[in-house]
Amino acid sequence: MKTYHHIDQYQASAKAVVTIGTFDGVHHGHQQILKRVVNRATKEDLASVLLTFFPHPRMVLQPDHDLKLLNTIKEREQLVAAMGIEHMIIHPFSLEFSRTTAHEYVKNILVDKLQAAVVVIGYDHRYGRNRTASIDQLKEDAQLYGFEVVEISKEEVEEVAVSSTKIRNALLNGDVLTATQYLSRSFSICGTIIHGKEIGRTMNYPTANLHVEENYKILPKNGVYITSSEIDGKKVYGMTNIGSNPTVKDADGSRSIETFYLDLDKDLYGQEMELFFHQRIRDEKKFNSLEELKKAMQDDERKTRDYARQAQ
Repeated sequence: MKTYHHIDQYQASAKAVVTIGTFDGVHHGHQQILKRVVNRATKEDLASVLLTFFPHPRMVLQPDHDLKLLNTIKEREQLVAAMGIEHMIIHPFSLEFSRTTAHEYVKNILVDKLQAAVVVIGYDHRYGRNRTASIDQLKEDAQLYGFEVVEISKEEVEEVAVSSTKIRNALLNGDVLTATQYLSRSFSICGTIIHGKEIGRTMNYPTANLHVEENYKILPKNGVYITSSEIDGKKVYGMTNIGSNPTVKDADGSRSIETFYLDLDKDLYGQEMELFFHQRIRDEKKFNSLEELKKAMQDDERKTRDYARQAQ
């Protein structure tokens, strides 16, 4: 898949099947839409194109809203590529772009830039300045400019919207199993391993501290989880604590993501890591002593090892 970070970077070499949207999560519902685009493009020898925007429009138009997304833009790109889309255009969304008229949007972008032969879009899609134009207007323009509109039904669109909401709510409640069900894969976060306070090392539980650069990325509810990462080509299970380490005396209340990987003796500092969430073990808790915390971690380890054995 080729990725473009501005619509002007895309030079159409063929007519295209185009879909437009945020596709946050690239979950089961999104996957069905992308499969439809790829299948139609393959069948008719057309290019398959996804037009998406970053930052998310609500980040620009509602800056006071603390919007959290299921994917970083890099994660979204990787997931879309896995679906077989040939071209992904990530156009910068700005206040200026939001003032694009409906006519400019169709003529300049869909027709001239993307060379759309088919536009696959939701029944409730709205576009243009102040989102004034509807799919009915798009169908009229399609007759004028000679492209086809494939309408995604109300049922399908609502399934996509409900799925996204359920995934976010599930993660905020620590329910990673429900998130996995709707995503059709384990929820994951990507980041860089950095130095932490190394408290775990004093209890024989050295942890890898994952730093996520993108503050808009949603994180599961504070607590302890069974997780895994691919390290040196091997799936390594671990137990991950998300939270503020309330038992530690010098804890500053900031949120951290710390993983103790089973049977791993390796310096991970500076490495890029993807962490997959499989099951929640317990809530984060403030213990009366580090010794109590260590006993709880030993119990977490037993549960993690049991899970890893059954998963193999």
